[in-house]
Amino acid sequence: MVNDIRNGLAKPMLMAAILAAALSLTPRTPLAQVADPLAGLRSLKTVTVPGPPAEVLDEYVKDKAAAIQLGKALFWDMKVGSDNKTSCASCHFHAGVDNRITNQLSPGSGLPGTDRTFQLGGPNYTFKPSDFGFTKHVDVNQPQPQLSNVNEVSGSQGVFTANFVEFGTGATGDVCANVSDDIFHGGSGYNINGINTRQVTGRNTPSVINAVFNFRNFWDGRANNIYNGGDPFGMRNPDALVWKNEGGVLRQTRLAIPGASLASQSDGPPLSSVEMSCAGRSFMKLGKKLLVQRPLAGQVIAADDSVLGPLALLRAKDQVPTYSEMVKKAFRPHYWNSPNLLTMSAVDESKFASMDLLPARHFKRSTGKFEVSQMEANFALFFGLAVHLYESTLIANDTPVDRYLDGQTGALNEQQLRGARIFTGSGRCSRCHSGAELTAASFSSVTAQRLRRMPMGDGLEAVYDNGFYNIGVQPTAEDLGVGGLDPFGNPLSETRMAQQGKTDLLGNGFDPAKETAVGSAQRVAVDGAFKTPSLRNLEFTGPYFHNGGKSTLMQVVDFYNRGGDFADVNIANLDRGIAPIGLSETDKQDLVAFMLALSDDRVRYRKAPFDHPSLCFPQGHEVGASGALLQDGSTGNGVDKMECIGAVGARGASSGLKPFLNLDPFQR
Repeated sequence: MVNDIRNGLAKPMLMAAILAAALSLTPRTPLAQVADPLAGLRSLKTVTVPGPPAEVLDEYVKDKAAAIQLGKALFWDMKVGSDNKTSCASCHFHAGVDNRITNQLSPGSGLPGTDRTFQLGGPNYTFKPSDFGFTKHVDVNQPQPQLSNVNEVSGSQGVFTANFVEFGTGATGDVCANVSDDIFHGGSGYNINGINTRQVTGRNTPSVINAVFNFRNFWDGRANNIYNGGDPFGMRNPDALVWKNEGGVLRQTRLAIPGASLASQSDGPPLSSVEMSCAGRSFMKLGKKLLVQRPLAGQVIAADDSVLGPLALLRAKDQVPTYSEMVKKAFRPHYWNSPNLLTMSAVDESKFASMDLLPARHFKRSTGKFEVSQMEANFALFFGLAVHLYESTLIANDTPVDRYLDGQTGALNEQQLRGARIFTGSGRCSRCHSGAELTAASFSSVTAQRLRRMPMGDGLEAVYDNGFYNIGVQPTAEDLGVGGLDPFGNPLSETRMAQQGKTDLLGNGFDPAKETAVGSAQRVAVDGAFKTPSLRNLEFTGPYFHNGGKSTLMQVVDFYNRGGDFADVNIANLDRGIAPIGLSETDKQDLVAFMLALSDDRVRYRKAPFDHPSLCFPQGHEVGASGALLQDGSTGNGVDKMECIGAVGARGASSGLKPFLNLDPFQR
């Protein structure tokens, strides 16, 4: 059916000038039906890729191509994880997301007062199609009555619960002390006597593809648009400093690099005690581990890899550089060339904050002093900027919709054009999935207006963060989203920051005089709101929403058509567009067909820039003949069941990516 959709005939598009005029509309376009099926949209090829100003980036980066190569190596290298099995790509290997199905279930956000028990399955559970949606209805077109609801999350498995002791060397992972996990142990139907399984994140994994267009990243926007050189929190962190060699003297300096949300995001997972790290590891210790090693040791690099190919050739000659040598090639010397060592302590290690927002598990850092080189002290800076530059190349802008908007009138068929009219008209989709980026959370949308005012679901006006909406996926109290707090006690919400008079910490040109006023008595609606994702490559990026609670695009369309699942509960914070739509079954089919036209075949076949080295990752844990989880005798944890994907070069693979659970996007 999908191939039939792609190969149909299309109606001629309206004049390009009309589309250009439509771009002057507010980021949340009117609800009225419009004549042009793609009014207000344009090809992503026409959008300038956001990023730090060239003159700012030039202060740090000496060779951009070398930095991109370093970033791609670090992104895919399994040694970045404390266990030497977990890379950034472990959760982003499939069209920028994670489509694993075993041990991907989390009991929820972990907020105080929320249910932390498993309802659907348990640790090491394997998803099946009938598990979705997590909220089930008597009639898919009506929010009530509900047949059932589970408040669990389809997240991503990370690392075992453990505390950092010392960094690993060579082929070994970090030395860590195992901790008995009170959530991710046991398992429905398993007699495993409390054996730890890998932890699972409390939210579904967003795609890194096209993430460069987001003003902030992560579902709750914690990856700040201002990069401080070491963690996700920008100027909110008063202790974030890097070391600069000024005439032979090492001095600490504060960074505030604008347009660098991906760098802020990149520095989050490597220190997360859930995602990649034993609790308490610092970037300095990660630098000590990695800088002496050669990139991607034990992983295959295709000879024609669009970025890493030269490393494959050097590997054949046994001339692969170390990460230290790659840093020297990519970055300005005054951030790494000092011969002097720095004496550090546990206090210095903790100055860059972990991205984990839940109450930290107590662990005891070493009280001893240790020495690091300037390069090790600044490893977070190199890691963040290099991965930022690599991820900035992951732009999927060659979909049938983009080609149609570029003037190729045969790119979309009749059904897809009918779906486009619903998308921009009666379906109300483009109100939040606006512009060429298909998200109101884009850099262009948010920099035009950071704070906005509108009537909420209850009809009363409130101010909110542009691009972040509560759409009634789960009750607000289950996960506050952008309504939560950062590690320094500040609101993640820019609206609440402005309300508290902390606009000096927002940066990137935030001007209170030009923004929607938000006084101390002003009503604010940000709780339970999450960043609007872009819609490209939706065919491959299920399960959907921040909780991963829908498995197919048809389930997503049903959700919006009935006006959400918990609109009544979330009414005070609810986006005003979440209300029953009244689409027919044919309308729904057409809308799904349009969304499938947002797939880029370069992503489907992993062609450059989406090619990659080989990768092995845990896919749950091994189970014995008795049904009991097998235990690793050396750690006491569950035995990982590893799965591998092969290296793919610039020309791509012969077989295309499949949807989540291999489900037909049109099925429920």
